[in-house]
Amino acid sequence: MGKHYDHLWHQIISFNNLWWAFKKVARGKRSKSTVTDFEYDLEPNLIQLQEELKSGSYQPGQYVSFYVHEAKRRLVSAAPFRDRVVHHALVNVIAPLFERKFIFDTSANRKKKGTHRALKRCTKFMRSSRYVLQGDVSGIWSSVPEKRAPVAPVWHY
Repeated sequence: MGKHYDHLWHQIISFNNLWWAFKKVARGKRSKSTVTDFEYDLEPNLIQLQEELKSGSYQPGQYVSFYVHEAKRRLVSAAPFRDRVVHHALVNVIAPLFERKFIFDTSANRKKKGTHRALKRCTKFMRSSRYVLQGDVSGIWSSVPEKRAPVAPVWHY
């Protein structure tokens, strides 16, 4: 059986963690209306979010979908601002627990390992290998059925 971590939920929904999560999500986006609207009543918004998470009544909002044109046209779906605060609050607490279990070349959403580093690493492997398979899985995310994560935490506390 795996390792058991107590009190993770309390750490995730702590006001301090939600505040730090807000700061991370807002970084570089202070001029966006979704950020300024949330920040205008920051303390009440964080307290409401905390209460919803605590009571189990928190419900994620609707994603906004739009197209970007980077190399090719791609559909991007973005979570509402307050949901991104929750995402960051969760990652702030659980990322360190998973970090040491990831393989070296896992780059997504990791400190000091991002898209540029992954590209450099991939280029290194391609130049050192005789054969390379280049591929793109078309529409992979849009084909994954949407399932809502349970609102209440599975952890024991």
